[in-house]
Amino acid sequence: MHRSRILIVDDDPVIIKLLRASLEARGCETLTAMDGDEALRTVESELPDLVILDIMMPKIDGFEVCRQLSEWSQIPIIMLSGRSDVKDKTKCLNLGADDYITKPFAVNELMARVKAVFRRTKTAGATPVQPSFTSGDLKVDFVGRRVTVAGKEVRLTPTEYSLLQEFVLNAGKVLTHAHLLNRIWGA
Repeated sequence: MHRSRILIVDDDPVIIKLLRASLEARGCETLTAMDGDEALRTVESELPDLVILDIMMPKIDGFEVCRQLSEWSQIPIIMLSGRSDVKDKTKCLNLGADDYITKPFAVNELMARVKAVFRRTKTAGATPVQPSFTSGDLKVDFVGRRVTVAGKEVRLTPTEYSLLQEFVLNAGKVLTHAHLLNRIWGA
C-alpha cells in the first residue's frame, strides 16, 4: 500500500492508537478525529484518501457524518462499529459507506478491507471532490450546505440545493431528465 492518507474517526483513544500504529506500520499517513464534527472539519481541510468511521460518537454520529460526506465527496468510507445489527450495516451502506466491519476485529482483516476499498474505488492518491465550488460570485459550500452569491447567502429548498449540487458536481456534462429524477428524487 503506498502512502495513503487515512482519517480515523473514533471516540475511543485505544482504538485510535491501535489503528494509527497498524496503518502507519504499513506505510500509511494517519489523521484522527474524536467526534463527528471534528471529522467533517478534518475531511474538508485535509481531504484524506479514506475515512475509517465509528458510528457511536459525540456531537454528530457516524451515520450523519457518512451521509454528509457522501453528498459532496467520493472519499471511501469504512464503518467500524461495535454494532453488529444488520439494520445498522444496511443503513451505513445505503448512506454511502463502502464497507462495514464490526468490533472486535482482526487488524489483518481491516487492512485487507482497506486495500480492497482502494482497489475498487481507485482513489488512493487521487484528488477527491472539493468541499466547495466557486465560480464568479457564486460559492457552494458542500460541507455546510450553503450557497452564496456576491457574499450574500441564498436560501434554497432541499430540492433546489440538491439540483444545484448535481449541476455543479457534473459541470460540463449533459444531464438527462431521467438522471436528475433518479439522483434528486430517487427511483
